[in-house]
Amino acid sequence: MPALPDWSPDDIDPQIPSSARMYDYVLGGFTNFEVDRKLADWVQQTMPEVAQGARDNRAFLRRLVGFLVQEAGIDQFLDLGSGIPTAGNVHEIAQRLRPGARVVYVDIDPVAVSASRQLLADNPDATAIRADLTDVEEILAAPEVAGLLDLSRPVAVLLVSVLHFVPESADPAAAIARLREAMAPGSYLAISHFTDEGREGDAQRIVAMSRQTPTTTTPRSRAQIEALFDGFTVLEPGMVDVSTWRPEESADGAPASFSGWYCGVGVLAGE
Repeated sequence: MPALPDWSPDDIDPQIPSSARMYDYVLGGFTNFEVDRKLADWVQQTMPEVAQGARDNRAFLRRLVGFLVQEAGIDQFLDLGSGIPTAGNVHEIAQRLRPGARVVYVDIDPVAVSASRQLLADNPDATAIRADLTDVEEILAAPEVAGLLDLSRPVAVLLVSVLHFVPESADPAAAIARLREAMAPGSYLAISHFTDEGREGDAQRIVAMSRQTPTTTTPRSRAQIEALFDGFTVLEPGMVDVSTWRPEESADGAPASFSGWYCGVGVLAGE
């Protein structure tokens, strides 16, 4: 086996593809292995809309963070399932708009955490921890979370393009409910999620492909995704395709195409 690059932990098997590293490759990153690139290339050739969906999700994240900082006044973020850092990370967007904004990234993928820590080595207002997003108690008890985030104040919890890797058996709704209990009034929850509505055939192929990675995809319907916002008030424009959430006007004014990912942003009202 060839020597692992410096961004990779020693316990990684470079022969097993990773959804996080494939996502990084599709977005133009370099934190990936040949096995990731081969599978991602196959996906882009056979299902190009999936790769476009990944890019649409990244664009949604950029607009989302801009909205949360500039319009909602949020200056602290808990990014769950944050993935491998690439262009336009949450801390880069937030800290450019509001210096001193604080960000904690959480991911189960060791490469994502290792790469994030290297990127953030000189940034006192952002860090990354390794944890399963459904293990809310471990996340909330982490010293990095307590050290950077003041949960007595509003915080934005981001679950962007990650919950479809959480099966129903792991009870994502219960994890979000526990997070909601820890969030102060005025906090925000943002979700984007892969759906099989209107594209059942493609969804089945994506699920089959994902079985080659450690994280099998679980697509959900719009109604199932909306239910995850229990206790939150979903903001306008409601639950929509990621490409149409507060879109920036394109040069030709053409409407965005259906990406296959729904998204929504909710706020936690006071008692």
